[in-house]
Amino acid sequence: MIIAAAQFTPVQGDIDANAAQMAALVTEAAGRGAGLVVFAELALTQYDLPGIAGDPQKMTVTHDDTRLAPVREACRASGVAAVVNAAGHTAEGAAPGIASFVYGPDGSLLTRYDKRHLYGDENTVFAAGSADGRFTLGGVRFALATCFDTSFPQVAERAVADGCRVYLASSFHGAPERVARYAELARDNGLHVLLANGAGAGSVGPACGGSAAWLPSGERVATAGAEGAPELVLTDVRDRITLMADPEVAAVPVRECGEALVDVREAAPALLVADARGDERGAYARLREGVVRRLLAAQEALPDGLRLEFVEGYRPPALQRRYFEEYGEELRTARPDWDAARVHRAASRYVSPPEIAPHSTGGAVDLTLVTADGEYVDMGTPINASPEESDGACYTGAPGLTPAARANRRVLSAVLSAAGLVNYPTEWWHWSYGDRYWALMTGAEAAVYGPEKSAR
Repeated sequence: MIIAAAQFTPVQGDIDANAAQMAALVTEAAGRGAGLVVFAELALTQYDLPGIAGDPQKMTVTHDDTRLAPVREACRASGVAAVVNAAGHTAEGAAPGIASFVYGPDGSLLTRYDKRHLYGDENTVFAAGSADGRFTLGGVRFALATCFDTSFPQVAERAVADGCRVYLASSFHGAPERVARYAELARDNGLHVLLANGAGAGSVGPACGGSAAWLPSGERVATAGAEGAPELVLTDVRDRITLMADPEVAAVPVRECGEALVDVREAAPALLVADARGDERGAYARLREGVVRRLLAAQEALPDGLRLEFVEGYRPPALQRRYFEEYGEELRTARPDWDAARVHRAASRYVSPPEIAPHSTGGAVDLTLVTADGEYVDMGTPINASPEESDGACYTGAPGLTPAARANRRVLSAVLSAAGLVNYPTEWWHWSYGDRYWALMTGAEAAVYGPEKSAR
């Protein structure tokens, strides 16, 4: 599903004009393939606290307010959902909420979310909400947040626990530095994040625009300007990272093909193999025959002057379990507020749970690129750098890489993908074939490699 953040400069206090602009942006988003459009905080009136407080009857709305009819009709006509943030009427005589009205593709109300964490003078105008915002559209579960909500880690953590894949933020930020922090929110929680930020002058000063979208890796994949004409930022949320701990991986059946493990040093002398790292038995240098053939094909496809360096293949189950438990303990120490399920899932970003580990099937390989002379090229991080050590740069699509590192990762990805292997997106160096993760990513009916108890 493609979703969009809509950025425009609202006309202060003119609900009719702003609703018309929203309707036009919904229609435009539909033409560009989007199924959902999100608007900035208080975009229906502009972020004008004195104006809202001075005339609450005029400046607050209910979900079925006639002034919002153009938006609802645009949703119906285009089949697109919309998240409209406004001063939302509550009980008679009570303070309004900063409300996100979510209209479905048929124009009806899917849900309403009221901002839970009010900031500064908002407390004198609005009442805080008491429930999290959630809705499901197109099989995707979304979480809603409004500006200051995003400063509270537990908001995103609850979203993950509730099965949300996408975090939608309607905000009015004045500083680009505040916008930049959404990358960390995405990366720490494995969520797609879409920010619709304000534009133009509000009662607290000007907003900085820069509406944007981030992948679960933290990579910013689309961004709007600071100001100017109405603009849409689009992203595709189908590219969510599936982690090794996710239940759909373990659900893949295994139909073991019986293919042998072979020593890469003997079966493929053309491949450069790194030192054994203390593995006297040489288990690390073993792979299934089918994977070795594919690595040789990938190396043949590399540009002149580059070759693969094989770092690790087969990993005995006992060693896999030890690695997983040790990393889990590191996370528990660093994040004592995380429960066991959160630690388990986070650990799987870097070390697979032993019961489904690709390395223990002999189907996974850690490798990098070197020059023809064996010199390492810039890949952005050392191989096996953890998310914490690398500040997320170990993710294959991480932002902030040098042009050389980005280019080298693309070269590695191109030849290995063409050879039939799949990447684990949290580790640029980890590729596999035949295991459960490979089967899930390629749509195969079953894995063909199951766990090997010994290096045979």
